Amino acid sequence: MLNQNDIFQTIDMIDKRHLDIRTITMGISLRDCAHPDMKVSCDKVYDKITRRAENLVHVGEQIEREFGIPIVNKRISVTPIAMVAESCETDTYVPFAQTLDRAAKTCGVNFIGGFSALVQKGCTKGDRILIESIPEAMACTERVCASVNVGSTRAGINMDAVSLMGRVIKHTAEITADNDGLGCAKLVVFCNAVEDNPFMAGAFHGVGEPECVLNVGVSGPGVVYHALKSVKGQPFDEVAETIKKTAFRITRMGQIVGNEASKRLNVPFGIVDLSLAPTPAVGDSVARILEEMGLETCGIHGTTAALALLNDAVKKGGVMASNHVGGLSGAFIPVSEDEGMIAAAESGVLTLNKLEAMTCVCSVGLDMIAVPGDTSAQTISAIIADEAAIGMVNSKTTAVRIIPAPGKTVGDRVEMGGLLGSAPVMPVYDQSSADFIARGGRIPAPLQSLKN
Repeated sequence: MLNQNDIFQTIDMIDKRHLDIRTITMGISLRDCAHPDMKVSCDKVYDKITRRAENLVHVGEQIEREFGIPIVNKRISVTPIAMVAESCETDTYVPFAQTLDRAAKTCGVNFIGGFSALVQKGCTKGDRILIESIPEAMACTERVCASVNVGSTRAGINMDAVSLMGRVIKHTAEITADNDGLGCAKLVVFCNAVEDNPFMAGAFHGVGEPECVLNVGVSGPGVVYHALKSVKGQPFDEVAETIKKTAFRITRMGQIVGNEASKRLNVPFGIVDLSLAPTPAVGDSVARILEEMGLETCGIHGTTAALALLNDAVKKGGVMASNHVGGLSGAFIPVSEDEGMIAAAESGVLTLNKLEAMTCVCSVGLDMIAVPGDTSAQTISAIIADEAAIGMVNSKTTAVRIIPAPGKTVGDRVEMGGLLGSAPVMPVYDQSSADFIARGGRIPAPLQSLKN
């Protein structure tokens, strides 16, 4: 039961602590849109998306007004296009990306995810065409997001795909150089990608999902940060308990919004993603939560332990508030999208190595990181391989969204605007990983994959 105090606390969190629903994302299966004629297939894709998601934005705005809860983004995810387009006789899937972009604009959503391929064990013809189409697709569209899954705990890591993705990221940055390599901000490389992720750029509608589904991503770093001020100097038991109670309230709000949107859209409700997703706004930072626990600056010794506590407490509190929890669920640490992370990176305290260590205990991985424009494709591939190894061995989702900023070097800044924020260019090692990446093949799955 909600009492008057609970209601007043929620109102205060919305008004003063940046509490919001970060996204409602409609997943749409496009498996029935495959056709040998690419134009026919694209027409079917456009028609199905615009029919299914016709009222998504309207319903989201309606719920915002009636409930007084901000819903920042309305988005769409679709079946990985490599699967949908593979029956077409073509050597490029850029027209599919343009179709997705056109459908997103018609529906009024800010992003559409699913220009994707799943290649953890190897590439089909369609997978390779999609991957090679990514740079041009990211350059000629505004709202399309791409993702490639290169590894999993069950399959190991496809190092041929890892090598290819290093080159694709470099090319994407180069042909979107006029926007500081912005195309790379819409491209993520996964290990253990999940099928029901509502957050971009990695959202896609998995093959095990229903025909259509509605997933919700909550937020609220500012709320957690404010709550921790009431337990300053208290033992970590109290810190964890405070985060759990706060996460419960945040997730409960997501569950209510998801159920209501599902009912009005006549679409099954999927999951609530419990992730704390920061923004560049002051007071809405995961880094500041860690510092509130007693760290002078995010990135110093103790940061990984603090993040582990935060991630665990968010999940424990949130899982009691929703019938179905999924997606990525934890604390995000995207550098460009977190005011505290930006400050720590600019001071030189938060480094790429420390971020990699932090990804062992939080959601996803190296997210929205800018590196010098002359960083080699092999070095980018090696960064992806390291992050994929963490995900593979720990049976968790990890990812890399990295921007080799054209013409920029350490100390410069990449400006992307909006929720994407801005990122200081961070240093990478000068020494070469080229011989390592050139080996190719597949890094075998770890022993813990044998669970049957």
